[in-house]
Amino acid sequence: MPEMTLEWRNWVNENIVRGVPEQELINILIANRFEQELAFRTVFETIQQHRPEDAGENTMILPVRSGFESRLPCDGVGKPWSVAMRLDKPCVVMYLNVLSHEECDRLIALSRPKLKISTTIDNKTGEAKAHEHRSSQGTFFKLRENDFIREIDERLAGIMNLPIENAEGLQILNYQVGGEYRPHFDYFPPEHPGSSLHIEKGGQRVATLILYLNDVEEGGETVLPEVSLKIAPLKGAALYFSYFHQGQVDPMTLHGGCPVVAGEKWIATKWVRESNYNKPE
Repeated sequence: MPEMTLEWRNWVNENIVRGVPEQELINILIANRFEQELAFRTVFETIQQHRPEDAGENTMILPVRSGFESRLPCDGVGKPWSVAMRLDKPCVVMYLNVLSHEECDRLIALSRPKLKISTTIDNKTGEAKAHEHRSSQGTFFKLRENDFIREIDERLAGIMNLPIENAEGLQILNYQVGGEYRPHFDYFPPEHPGSSLHIEKGGQRVATLILYLNDVEEGGETVLPEVSLKIAPLKGAALYFSYFHQGQVDPMTLHGGCPVVAGEKWIATKWVRESNYNKPE
């Protein structure tokens, strides 16, 4: 189990000041492998530091956040998966048990022979090119490519509460030691000329679901720097965030993959568009 470092204590303090509910902070700490008792005690002690001297025992004065509003995903009630953490603004949800360990292993085995160097979108031309900010290998599966992929595609559509026909094919990524993806947006920035090429089919991206296919020995966390959030990979879990609503994109969903320090990292990514992405040609 990790120790509660000064960096983590500062993170808890910053998010309490920002108004993040204490249960969400506790869930994030537990998801990052802190013992439950340590997570509760750290959050409680930090909250007490912000309690006015003349306030009652259960009184807390915390700011209320405001900003981007977006559609809500499935809450997981009555499903095999469950919600471990939720932020409202930006809309970020971490799910547990989205994939079984056997399904994770099978996705990796199917993907390994097909891996190619990952690319990014050129802002000016819209072309896919290799870039120093993204050091990984990857491959894609077509939507409903086979019965196994179909089952996963349909499950993810249900979790995100979005039409399956709006989804892009499942992308698998592998990061070796040192591999990372520096902070970026998954949506196509409207101000970039190259974005129009991709928005023509299916419209803007509206949401992302990142599936963690293995437990990374060290490093490889997903980070959202604008909200001071860092999620450690947990096999079978998934991180959802949405960033487009009523023509507005949400820059608070800037995110990246931290360098892998030891072992390797496998993830699957599902992107969803604002309209039908899979119309017959």
